[in-house]
Amino acid sequence: MKSVDAADIIFQNITEDHSSIKSLDFDELELLSAHLREQIIQACSEYGGHLSSNLGAVELTVAIHHFFDLPKDKLIFDVGHQAYAHKLLSGRKLDHMGEEGFTSPLTKIAESPFDPYDAGHSSTAIAAAEAFAIARDEKKENFDVVAFVGDASIVNGLAIEGLNDLGQRGNKVIIVLNDNDMSISPPSGGISKFFRGISTGVVYSKGKHGFYRATAKTAVGRFFFRVSRRIKNAIKRQLVPPTMFDNMGFNYIGPIDGHDIKAIEKAFRRAKRSDRPVVIHARTIKGKGYPYAEADKTGYWHHCSPFHIGTGQPKNNHPGFITWSHYFADLTLKEMESHPEARLIVPATLKGSGLEKAFGYYPQRCFDFGIAEEHALTFSGALGLNGAHPIVCIYSTFLQRAYDELFHDCARLGVDMTLLLDRACLCGGLGETHQGIFDEAYLSSIPGVTLAMPSDKAIAQALFDQSFQHHGVFAIRYPRELVDERTEPPAVELPYLRFRYEGNSKSKKLAIVAVGPREKEILALLKKHYLDLEVIDPVYLCPIQKDNILPLLAYENLLIYDAYGTEQGFAKNLRAELLEAGYRGKVYTRAIPNQFIGSNTYQKQLEQFGLLPSQIITLAKEIIGK
Repeated sequence: MKSVDAADIIFQNITEDHSSIKSLDFDELELLSAHLREQIIQACSEYGGHLSSNLGAVELTVAIHHFFDLPKDKLIFDVGHQAYAHKLLSGRKLDHMGEEGFTSPLTKIAESPFDPYDAGHSSTAIAAAEAFAIARDEKKENFDVVAFVGDASIVNGLAIEGLNDLGQRGNKVIIVLNDNDMSISPPSGGISKFFRGISTGVVYSKGKHGFYRATAKTAVGRFFFRVSRRIKNAIKRQLVPPTMFDNMGFNYIGPIDGHDIKAIEKAFRRAKRSDRPVVIHARTIKGKGYPYAEADKTGYWHHCSPFHIGTGQPKNNHPGFITWSHYFADLTLKEMESHPEARLIVPATLKGSGLEKAFGYYPQRCFDFGIAEEHALTFSGALGLNGAHPIVCIYSTFLQRAYDELFHDCARLGVDMTLLLDRACLCGGLGETHQGIFDEAYLSSIPGVTLAMPSDKAIAQALFDQSFQHHGVFAIRYPRELVDERTEPPAVELPYLRFRYEGNSKSKKLAIVAVGPREKEILALLKKHYLDLEVIDPVYLCPIQKDNILPLLAYENLLIYDAYGTEQGFAKNLRAELLEAGYRGKVYTRAIPNQFIGSNTYQKQLEQFGLLPSQIITLAKEIIGK
C-alpha cells in the first residue's frame, strides 16, 4: 500500500474514532504528521490562514493526541492559531475556515469538546490551565492539564504571571513550550542532561517519595529530610545551571526535538511521573515542511493570504492598491525622516503592519517588544518624558491588553505620542477575539486622548503631521482595507478637532455623518443616485467639540454611519452631544452592535449589520421619502 493511501486511511479512521490514534506505532504517526501538514498547506493556500506556526506544531500535536486521553485530559492552547492539526485530529475540517457555519481558525469551546478553552491572541494558557488544575484537585478528579504555549507568547506579562503563581502553588500542569527560536537559553552539557534525566526518572521519583514517607513520621526525620534536600539542591546548583523554570518551581525537561515524536513522548512519560508542574521545552522549526515558510525571516508566512503552493505567490493580487497598513508604514518612514525625535515601538506587529523599511533605515530608533503590549506602552510613555516622540503601532485588539498602561502611564502624564491603531474594523474570519471595533468606546473614556480616523490618504498624512503638534496621546485608527496607491492627493488643511463638510448641499432634509474611508463611497453613491444631501466626515472622533454640533442642529434628520466602531463609540458620543445641544430632529444610527462578533467574511459582516454603503443609500432614500 502506498504511504499516501496508508496515511489517508489512518487519518480517516481517526476522524471516525479518535481512540484509533492510540494503536498507531511511531512510523504510522510520522505518516499521519506528513498527511496533516499537507492538509494545512492545502487549506491555507485556498483560504489563507496561519501557516508557519501550524506547520511547526504538527508533531507536538500528534504526540499529545497519541499520548494523552483527550478530551478527558484538557489541552489548552496559548495561541489558538497553532491548533490546525488539533482541529483535524478532532474531526474538524479546514475548508472555508473563518466563514459562518465552518471551523473557526481558533480554538472554540462551543465548537468541540476537544477545545476546553477559547484561545484568541496569546498568553492565557498558563493562567487558564492553573485554574483547570486547581478545580480538578478540589474535586479530586483525575486527568492531566496540558498548556500548549508557543509563538513567542511566553514573553507576555500574563504568561510570566501565570508561571510565577503556578510554580509556587504547585498544582500539576504540563506546559509544552513550543520554542520556534524564541531565544530561551537552554542548559547545556552532559551533567546537566544527566541530572535532568534522573530527576524525572522512575527510580529517582520512587526513591524520593519513599525517602519522604520514611522520614516524615517524626520531627527528627522531617528535619533530616529538609537538611538533605538543601544539601542535594546546593550540589545540583553547582553542577547544573538552573533555568528560570527551575527557579520558579517547575520540573524542566529539555530542550527536545519538537519534530521527534519518540523524544516528545519520552518527555511526556517523565512529565507524567512528576508530582509538580512541568515545563517541556521543545525546539521546532516554524514553517516546517513548506520550503517558502521555512526560509521566511520576515514573518510573511505567519499569516498568509491564499497562495499558489508551487511558487508561493499570492492568488489575490490587487494591482495599484496597497493596504492602509502599508500606507501608514510609508507615512511612518516619512515622519521619522522629518522628526529625529521620533521612536517607533511595536508589540510583535512589525511585519503585520509593514514596518520593515522603518526598522531597516532606523534600527537604533525602532523597538519590537514581542507580545508584550503593556511593557510597550509604559516604555513609550517614559520615553516621551525624556524628549522622544513615540510612534506606537499596534492592532486595535492588542491595545485592549494595555488599556491601563495607556491610561496611567501615557495619557495621565501628558505624554505626546502618536498611536497608530491598525486593523480598526471588523476583521472577518478570526472571530470575536480579533474584531478591532471597541477602541472608539474605550479610548473616549480616557482624558487627554485625541482619536481620529482618516477617510483618504491626504487626511491620513495631515493627521500624522498633526499628531506631532503637542496634543498628548494622538490616536489614528485605520482599517484592514485597500487604498489606491496610483495617485497622491494634494495636501489638505485640517484644523484640529474640526469636522469636514464634503457634500456642499443646500438641502436641510438629511446630513450623513460618515466615519472613515467608506465616507468616500457614500459621497460617490449619492452623486450616482442624484441625491442632494450633505455628507460630513468627522475625522476627529474624540473629543467632540461643541462647535461641530451647532451646524448639525439645522438639519431635519441626521444619519450617523460608522462601519468601523461599535454603537457605544463615536455614534453614542455624538448623539449625547446632540441631545445636550437641544437637537429636535430625528437621529438614525448605523454602527456595529456592541457585542462579540463571530467569524464570517468581512463583506457578509457589513451586510449583516446594514453597513454596506449601498444599504446606507437605501436608508437615506427612505428617510427623505424617495
